[in-house]
Amino acid sequence: YQRRVRGGKMTSQTISIYRKLLRNAKIFKTYNFREFALRRIREDFKRHKNETDPQKIQQLLKKAHEQNEVVKRQALINSLYSRDKIVVELMVGDKRVKN
Repeated sequence: YQRRVRGGKMTSQTISIYRKLLRNAKIFKTYNFREFALRRIREDFKRHKNETDPQKIQQLLKKAHEQNEVVKRQALINSLYSRDKIVVELMVGDKRVKN
């Protein structure tokens, strides 16, 4: 969803929605959901980084805003259900964190 335009409005819009998506994805309490969302966001933006068609860019930005609302809603729902941390979350470097 990223377009490289010097001093253009698209770049700031794109960066803004990218950051919002990442910020909202980090709200997920569940490690797997959080990592999946972060990975998909990064992959999707990377896949479209060379897009130059203004109409396609507008469609992608619109979709990104819609997805941002979905991520926010799902992260909120996910936060309502607490779970124990999984092993990956308990690891800090090569050391285990004691509960």
